[in-house]
Amino acid sequence: MNISVELTFLPLTDKFETHIIAFIKRLKASGFNVLENPLSTQIYGDYEEVMHFLSTEIKQSFEAIEMGVFNVKIVKTDRSGYQSNF
Repeated sequence: MNISVELTFLPLTDKFETHIIAFIKRLKASGFNVLENPLSTQIYGDYEEVMHFLSTEIKQSFEAIEMGVFNVKIVKTDRSGYQSNF
């Protein structure tokens, strides 16, 4: 089953940008379809593969900081081709 995941990473540290950029670079290097915008990053693919990958990457990101937040939305379908019609 394919999913779409929207992620927002909020490191609660002074040098937050460094951690966000490193996380996004790892997502882009993953081979999954990844789209980003100024507020969040989306990753698309097979449920098992994406969730396993994200579990590892989120843990790595948390280990690099003292405190932080991940906001995650998961949709049961691949929405990567979505285009508004208005």
